[in-house]
Amino acid sequence: MEIAELLMALGVLFLAGLVADQVGRFTRLPRVTMLLLLGLGAGQAGLDLIPGDLIAWFEVLSIVALTMVAFLLGGTLTREILARRGRAILILSLVIALGTAGVVVAGLVLIGLDWQLALVLGAIATATDPAAMTDVIRQTGVKSAFTDTLKGIVAIDDVWGLILFSLVLAVVSQSSGLAEIMGGAAHDILGGVALGVALGVPAALLTGRLTPGEPQQAEAIGIVFLTAGLALWLEVSFLIAGMTAGAVVVNFAQHHERAFHEIEHVQWPFMILFFLLAGATLEVDALLGLGWAGVLYLGLRILARIVGGFAGGWLAGASAAERRWYGPALLPQAGVAVGIALVAGEALPDWTGTIMALTIASAVVFEVAGPSLTLLAIRRVTRQDG
Repeated sequence: MEIAELLMALGVLFLAGLVADQVGRFTRLPRVTMLLLLGLGAGQAGLDLIPGDLIAWFEVLSIVALTMVAFLLGGTLTREILARRGRAILILSLVIALGTAGVVVAGLVLIGLDWQLALVLGAIATATDPAAMTDVIRQTGVKSAFTDTLKGIVAIDDVWGLILFSLVLAVVSQSSGLAEIMGGAAHDILGGVALGVALGVPAALLTGRLTPGEPQQAEAIGIVFLTAGLALWLEVSFLIAGMTAGAVVVNFAQHHERAFHEIEHVQWPFMILFFLLAGATLEVDALLGLGWAGVLYLGLRILARIVGGFAGGWLAGASAAERRWYGPALLPQAGVAVGIALVAGEALPDWTGTIMALTIASAVVFEVAGPSLTLLAIRRVTRQDG
């Protein structure tokens, strides 16, 4: 009976994803938001209709789905894009990350929050949700300088966030020194890059030598699963490993488009379950305990993104329309932020409750509302630049 319930639940969830996809085609709502809200209503915070065995798959499913997203994002970093938009991507991503942390920290310190806690929350605020943003961009079907730059920013955003968080943790943590924490960050980042190269080079040589169809699909899925598994085993970033492998394949494979097309073909079923289960596991109770400091934290992150996006766009020479909308487009936030918060909570047990409550509450808000702003930003920039 448990297997029957599990299979029926999977069938209903896949069909719900199909409905969300169709509704998204006829409305101005991102299908990501609809899937999250559907999962929220059917999950633990709502009607509790999703079996616990299925929710237990969420961690594995999220790793696979995010590795696919990272691989596809890496695939956008072609020589052509890097030559044309590389400077803008680098400047914007760095300015937005530093600007977000700076504004959030300054605002929280001004209201009397402990400066060490403010530093940690500022570093967490830099994280974005690559899965939601990638799906929104794909849903629009828009291919422009703005969307190319957004993909590039999201691809390397976590690198800056991880470095910044490691520096902050070294400053505020009493248990570890700077060398130890930075060494861990270097292992996570550089190890992910090394793994991505090690898998990407043979994958690039193999891609295109097999006939299109099922053998090619098996190859693409095998690369993703192998990347995720080895990254976990070696304790390096699976996001950075996936992104690096994608970048290597797209720049060195003879027929690089095939591998990415095959992953795009199989990605959506994984993403349906990922977003539905993400909604089902969102802890809405954290919103109820969100005091004025939490509301201010949300406002500061929004302001920081807008200011950082405008400043970074100005420095990168972006158009006036792009400058105004980079910040709002980069508001989605989810799993990466929660993961960083868990590490911070372990290192700083006295502040664990505050860090987790604020991070989870902000993730709920930005994950549900953020994709709509990303969609709005793409449409506005496309209209104004067009």
